[in-house]
Amino acid sequence: MGEAIGQILGLAIGVAISPVPIIALILMLFSKSAAANSLAFLFGWILGLTCVSIIVLAIGLEGSDGDSSSGIVKVVIGALFVLLGIKQWRDRPGGEEEPPLPKWMASVDSFTPPKAFGLAVLLSSVNPKNLGLTIAAAAAIGSVGLDTGEDAVVVAVYIVLASITLIVPVVGYLAAREKMTPVLDSMKTWLTMNNATVMAVLFIVLGAKVLGDGITILSR
Repeated sequence: MGEAIGQILGLAIGVAISPVPIIALILMLFSKSAAANSLAFLFGWILGLTCVSIIVLAIGLEGSDGDSSSGIVKVVIGALFVLLGIKQWRDRPGGEEEPPLPKWMASVDSFTPPKAFGLAVLLSSVNPKNLGLTIAAAAAIGSVGLDTGEDAVVVAVYIVLASITLIVPVVGYLAAREKMTPVLDSMKTWLTMNNATVMAVLFIVLGAKVLGDGITILSR
């Protein structure tokens, strides 16, 4: 089980460092229904990651011929991430230009808990980066050959780590709203200004890691 946890640590952190979901959550924490919307968003995020992990493990991408399927999945995902990272870097705003946020973020203040929940499910399970990393993580877990209970424990570790950047703001806001408000506002500003750069670096670094892991598996 330790081997599987070691393999998913970097992937989980890659999901956790996702600027757009963090910005969306912070905007919800400034809305009128802050508590309800933020909790709904957090649960939706966790559900999305859980569903993808379970589906990949049920399909068995580790393959019946050993680790070859897992290796192929990692090579494909890794190569795509590197390409996406290069594109993000080339398209990043220059100088002090403030990058535009997705149009849907302007309506976050009017979100209801079901909308917040649905948005989080999409961001965790359909977003290409998070989907790719979760597929790679689940394939890595499946390739180790653990029993069902151990698989569940490792998946739980992955989900907690991948959600930590959302769990901390929600818990902190609910426990100490006044102290957390300026911190959250600073986080939102920084992430908005540096979103493209953060994503580019993440894609390239994680892509190189996943690609290298896949090549290693296929070379055995």
